[in-house]
Amino acid sequence: MGSKKRQLAMVFDLNKCIGCQTCSVACKMLWTRDEGTDYQWWCTVNTIPGRGSPRDWEQMGGGYKDGKLSMGKAPERSDFGGGWDFNYDEVFYGKSAEKVPLRVVGEQPDWGPNWDEDQGGGEYPNSYYYYLPRLCNHCTNPACVEACPSGAMYKRDQDGIVLRDESACQGTRKCAEACPYKKIYFNHQRGISQHCIMCLPRIEDGVAPACARQCPGRLVFVGYLDDESGPIHKLVSEWKVAVALHPEYGTKPNIFYVPPIGPKPINDDGSIDENRNRIPDELLEQQFGPDVHQALATLQAEMAKTKAGGQSDLMDILIVYEWKHLFSEFTVDPVDIEQEAN
Repeated sequence: MGSKKRQLAMVFDLNKCIGCQTCSVACKMLWTRDEGTDYQWWCTVNTIPGRGSPRDWEQMGGGYKDGKLSMGKAPERSDFGGGWDFNYDEVFYGKSAEKVPLRVVGEQPDWGPNWDEDQGGGEYPNSYYYYLPRLCNHCTNPACVEACPSGAMYKRDQDGIVLRDESACQGTRKCAEACPYKKIYFNHQRGISQHCIMCLPRIEDGVAPACARQCPGRLVFVGYLDDESGPIHKLVSEWKVAVALHPEYGTKPNIFYVPPIGPKPINDDGSIDENRNRIPDELLEQQFGPDVHQALATLQAEMAKTKAGGQSDLMDILIVYEWKHLFSEFTVDPVDIEQEAN
């Protein structure tokens, strides 16, 4: 592989996300089915506003302040929730199975990956929420790598993916303390930390990550930031409609989001207020920083252009007429790889 430094990135169009959890399940089935990973969901889709997963992660600290590493708190097992045992035998094989509901066996949980799903905010008839898929950001300036005392974590030059040498991991959880996004999990059985590796084996075979490839809404773009012909560069650097989550954390994340526009609010007389969006501007700025306002303005201007019968290159990119347009060079079908191997 070449030595040129490149950065692989992803863009999630939140105006298309329906919270179906297909990305979460695709990741779970592929990566977190081994010992100690029962509660791990490397990709989660949370409802905003909400406390998220892990619970209240935005108050746990980490990242950089004034250019210096700022350690925060490592989430507890209970902050993530999940990994519970259920009364499957009773429900599926018991004599009164048709009358027995599915329930958690043992200690009753008080939080989980989607505990406050669809609750959102606001009041009827102007309630609102949007879905936010989250995974490791594979940051340009990864706090986890700097904080790791054993050198187990590193960032690859050829694609910018943040990886971990599990044989060198000492389980200190300093990476989790330093990560401001709290997307690093601890395997209590093995005594090591684990996180999303952006489906590295798939990437090396030209296959898009599972979360992106399985998304039924065609909302997840994958590619290199310096590929000027690809959708990532156009959305992030040219149109500037894809913005980072909490840029103030200072890690320069490489998972970007096209912010949600949301429905228009309804006035007291039942009319629709066409001049505002129901999702509060302050919430979006708190999530995505001040650049979110220009991103939304650009999106709405281009939408208005197409509604008036005009043509918009931006809308053509976001509509995704063919799924391969999402993934630049990562359009290989894994079935073809399997057939070649056989």
